Amino acid sequence: MFYEFESDGPRGKVTKLIHYTEMELKGFYNLGFGDKDHKTGEIDDTIITNNGDSKKILATVAYTVYSFTDKYPKAWIYVIGSTKARTRLYRMGIANNLVEILQGFEIHGYKNNSWHEFEKNVDYDAFLIRRKISKFVL
Repeated sequence: MFYEFESDGPRGKVTKLIHYTEMELKGFYNLGFGDKDHKTGEIDDTIITNNGDSKKILATVAYTVYSFTDKYPKAWIYVIGSTKARTRLYRMGIANNLVEILQGFEIHGYKNNSWHEFEKNVDYDAFLIRRKISKFVL
């Protein structure tokens, strides 16, 4: 599933892409994100745009997680930055919005070769996110 939107800031309009790709493990999807390479149409996750709207960009990515998990509610979403700095940026975005995120999602961080429930102020190498499945009692 693809999402396309624009970053709009001091460096002008920059087209961004988000692509959810199913991984080898059924039910697990990689979240790919970056600038659109207008020659190939593919995601370039190595460009540093610095367009002054990073909070808006991360909010848009978060919105697509909601949209994607509306369609695939049992999906696990794997997130890792193309660099350690980007993974750190993702961690900070998660930590800053953790209360809201935990209302609808469970989130885990990968560290020391194992998955852990996400905690603030811990440097993780990657993240797994899944929509919480509500249980109805009649």
